[in-house]
Amino acid sequence: MSEIEVNSARWIGRDLHLELSGTGSRRAVLIRAIREAIRTGRLAPDTPLPPYRSLAVDLGIARNTVADAYAELVAEGWLTARQGSGTRVARRAEPLAAPRRRVRTGLPARPAGATHNLRQGQPDAASFPRTAWAASARRALNAAPNEAFGPGDPQGRPELRLALTDYLARVRGVRTHPDRIVICSGFAHALRLLFAGVLRGPAAVESYGLAFHRSILAAASIRTLPLGIDEHGADTDALAALPSARVAVLTPAHQFPTGGPLSPERRLAVLDWARARGGLVLEDDYDGEFRYDRRPVGAVQGMDPDRVVYVGSVSKSLSPAIRLGWMVLPEHLVDDVLAVKGVREAWAGVTDQLTLADFIEGGHYDRHIRRMRRRYRDRRDHLLAALAEHAPHVVATGIAAGLHAVLRLPGGSEPATVEAAARQGLTLDGLADFRHPDATGPAPDGLVVGYATPPDHSYPAAVEALCRSLRAAAQKQARPARPAVGSADPGPTRPKPAR
Repeated sequence: MSEIEVNSARWIGRDLHLELSGTGSRRAVLIRAIREAIRTGRLAPDTPLPPYRSLAVDLGIARNTVADAYAELVAEGWLTARQGSGTRVARRAEPLAAPRRRVRTGLPARPAGATHNLRQGQPDAASFPRTAWAASARRALNAAPNEAFGPGDPQGRPELRLALTDYLARVRGVRTHPDRIVICSGFAHALRLLFAGVLRGPAAVESYGLAFHRSILAAASIRTLPLGIDEHGADTDALAALPSARVAVLTPAHQFPTGGPLSPERRLAVLDWARARGGLVLEDDYDGEFRYDRRPVGAVQGMDPDRVVYVGSVSKSLSPAIRLGWMVLPEHLVDDVLAVKGVREAWAGVTDQLTLADFIEGGHYDRHIRRMRRRYRDRRDHLLAALAEHAPHVVATGIAAGLHAVLRLPGGSEPATVEAAARQGLTLDGLADFRHPDATGPAPDGLVVGYATPPDHSYPAAVEALCRSLRAAAQKQARPARPAVGSADPGPTRPKPAR
């Protein structure tokens, strides 16, 4: 068997990998190789093939051999040939051996039949600033030094760390220096790095949060201890009852998912705890730029940079497809985190880092945030107006900031409401999905509604489907239960209608 890489400059820069094997003439071997590439789906319908003259030169065989092979495959229906468009795989030449399968996106699977998506966790993908981002990419690549295209520095490009130092100080009140910033791919990556030998022992976490984040800590053999949540954020007084905890993982600006900020008193209390315990606060500032009806809430890190690890990313502000985040570390942790990360950058691409640095320094990031803040505020207002008109029994909380709202439901109605939403073709999350399995205390019913997720044109229909779901669930809960079929005396056991 021999493997031949075909790379013809006249084939519009395309590469074609063929495996030539078996016995017979060069023509027969070439025909079998092309057929096999089509059968297995490696050559999709309408894919152009190299001109036979170029292919003949690259393979070192006669032009007539390639021309004859192409002609036979055209006659058999595998290929098509037209003047001016060259030779292509026939559109009806579907792969025979490649099974049809669903492409995995890495996002939560949408139930079959769902047409509306109000899941939390992602911004409106259609609003990504493509033109400004592309312009920043061109400028950044033109200005980048040659060494930028060598092995990546695990701490991150200095251009981005400098831009972040200024931006975070100005917008989030973070106090740091470029040397104390380590670039990562997002909060989940930061968790993996920090708990892979840098931070040890049980960690206090909020009783509501992402199960995915808790699973990362569990994989690192870190036990998570839940802190209660109320309208003032995490119950930091409860830290005193957790003597083994040395780390508190919090979302102070906008508790996820319930929505309230950590009160000033509790901010001071958690820092006092960290100093007395010799511990750290891990601050997840996942959507700190988006605020609507309240004054800006700065980062806890600005109050004590030596006791707080600040983590941010662009997953909510720009796109989760740009795998860029940052850790602002106490000075004594920088070397330890870099030792875990390794000698070369394996996660964050250099070109994206350079582009983001230009995007921030040129003011494009600020302009994008302001534009999206207005858009998301309008969406939130649309949601609240629709609820007031069509589902007045539902109370929305956590609405002063962020990209989602929590809809508080009557007790016991969450499962029925999620089920009703599915019948309306609507995908969303119940509040119970975010509750820590060891949490104690009240477990209110609710929905977590991501109003940033749908594109503008489909958002009103998604809100209408949500309101229909809420009404249907409320009517079902208020409807008296029917007696069992065949019951001899249903009267005494028939439940009374809810008032």
